[in-house]
Amino acid sequence: MEWLAEKKDWRADPRALWPDVKSIIMLGTSYAPATDPMETLTQKEIGTISVYARMRDYHDVIKGRLKQIAGYLAKEAAADVKVFVDTAPVMEKPLAAAAGLGWQGKHTVLVSRQHGSWLFLGAIFTTAELPFDQASPDHCGSCTRCQTICPTDAFPTPYTLDSRRCLAYLTIEHQGPIPTEFRAPMGNRIFGCDDCLAVCPWNRFATASRDAKLAMRAELKAPKLADLVALDDAAFRQLFAATPVKRTGRDRFIRNVLIAIGNAGDKNLAHKARPLLDDSSALVRGAAIWALSRLLPADEFSALRADRLNTETDPIVQAEWRGESIS
Repeated sequence: MEWLAEKKDWRADPRALWPDVKSIIMLGTSYAPATDPMETLTQKEIGTISVYARMRDYHDVIKGRLKQIAGYLAKEAAADVKVFVDTAPVMEKPLAAAAGLGWQGKHTVLVSRQHGSWLFLGAIFTTAELPFDQASPDHCGSCTRCQTICPTDAFPTPYTLDSRRCLAYLTIEHQGPIPTEFRAPMGNRIFGCDDCLAVCPWNRFATASRDAKLAMRAELKAPKLADLVALDDAAFRQLFAATPVKRTGRDRFIRNVLIAIGNAGDKNLAHKARPLLDDSSALVRGAAIWALSRLLPADEFSALRADRLNTETDPIVQAEWRGESIS
C-alpha cells in the first residue's frame, strides 16, 4: 500500500490489537555499522544494500529473544504475553518513544542518544500491570540533515514521510516498475536506502554492534552489479538465504540491479543487461530496456527497439521501448 504517513497518525491504541493488554515492554537492539554505509554510493560498479539487510533477518533473531523474556515474565507474573517484531500493526516507534528508548526524528525513525538511528525494535504485550517509564523528549533541535540528504525529497515536512517517494519503499515494497523520475536518484541503491539514517549527528555516539547473530555478511557489503544481474531464482535464493532481501524476490531485486547498471555509466555492463530482454518477467525486461537506453549508442538502441517493439506483448514494457515516462 502506498501511503502518506504523519507522525501524529501513528499513535494507534494497542488495545485494538489486544483488548486485555495492560502494559507494553519495548526493547531495542543496536545494529550500528562499523563503517559509513554511504561510502559505497560513489562506487558505481557495485550495489549498495541497506545495512539491516546485509545480515541475518532481524525478525528471526529479535523474536527469539523476545520470547525468552516474555516467557520469564509470564512465569514470574502469572501473566499472558504476546511478542511482536513487525508481525502485526504495532506502532513500534511511537511506543518506543513513549517508553523512553528514544524519540522519532524528523526522518520518522527512532533516534537514541546512545545508539543513533540504528535500532531494531520489538514489543512484548502483557496483561501484567508494570510501572511506566518516562517518554523521551525530542532532541533533533534545528538539525535538518536527514531532510536535505534525501535523494528524492521524500520528506514534505519534518516528521512526515511520503513513502511514494522513498527509495526504501520503492526498492523493497513497490511491486511494479520504478517510476521514471526516481531511477536516476536511485544511483546504485539496490535494496533500501540509509541516507537519512546515516547522516544523523547522534550516530557519533553509537558503538558498532558486536552482536554475533547480526554480523555483517562480507559478500553483501560491496557486491558487483555484474555478478548480481546474472542471478536466476535459485541463485538469488541461495545468496540471500535468511536475509531480509530474500523476501523481495528475484524479479524485483533484478529490477533494482538493472536500474543501478543504467546509472553506472559503464558501457561494458550493457552485455550483462542485454540477455534480460528475454527474461520471463516483464518487470525485469522493462528495467533492462531502461538500462540499455542509457548504455548503448543511440543508433544501436534504436535498431534494437525496431527489432523488439513489435514482438513485445506487455503494454508497460512496450512503453519502456517507446521511452515513455512510467509513473
